[in-house]
Amino acid sequence: MAEPPCCVPAVPCWVSLLSRDLAAATAFYGPLLGWTFRPVPSSWGPYLHGTADGTVVAGLAGTAAGRQLPAGWTTYFGTEDADAAAERIRSGGGTVAVGPLAVDGGRMLLGADSQNAAFGLWQGRARPPGRPCGPGAPVWTELRTRDAFAAALFYARVFDWADRDRDRYEVRYEHDRVVLRVDGRAAAALRDGGAEGPAEPLPPPGWHVHFEVPDVDGATARAVRLGGAVVRPPAATPYGRVAALHDTEGGLFHLVEPP
Repeated sequence: MAEPPCCVPAVPCWVSLLSRDLAAATAFYGPLLGWTFRPVPSSWGPYLHGTADGTVVAGLAGTAAGRQLPAGWTTYFGTEDADAAAERIRSGGGTVAVGPLAVDGGRMLLGADSQNAAFGLWQGRARPPGRPCGPGAPVWTELRTRDAFAAALFYARVFDWADRDRDRYEVRYEHDRVVLRVDGRAAAALRDGGAEGPAEPLPPPGWHVHFEVPDVDGATARAVRLGGAVVRPPAATPYGRVAALHDTEGGLFHLVEPP
């Protein structure tokens, strides 16, 4: 059996794409992000690991035949106790859709926060805080929601951010965002608003995954050639130059060129 994702407590530690057509997904993300793919035995059906420069950085899951589920990326947070976290999700006004249940070497849960932004939990083999970095890796995760401060209170309760080692975990307000920093590095952010800009309607609340690329303008053009679509063209942000795109199945994702 393939090595399951590591659990990084209270921090985004894994991203997974739900795809109706895994062949199309690999044909898009492979050349765009420099990924190679390998099949992984899974009780959930067809599943691949995407690898960048020898490091596994993401999962890609195929939907069952006949099920018309929307394609998209899910962010998973690590947890030491999925059952206790599930209770905190419910008591905080969120919902638990799937799990907690044993799967592929760990325990997982799919749910939504109090403003209906979907996310996952993963309880498994632990490692210190930190995430893969470098081209092709998901280096930044940002929640866009109606009320970032209310969302921050929800996640702080679910993950006990306030009770963790304050020399390592810090939640603070910067650049119009509530930012979770771990060991001095920004791990996730929560902010008000959507991705499309002021002229477009706001999308539903959701966690937005950002993949590192060395040249965001060139990568955006490559994504279009591969069949993707630009949601927001490359623009400067406090965390680097960022573009928002849809893949060939309409899944939203972001590219970031770090400063």
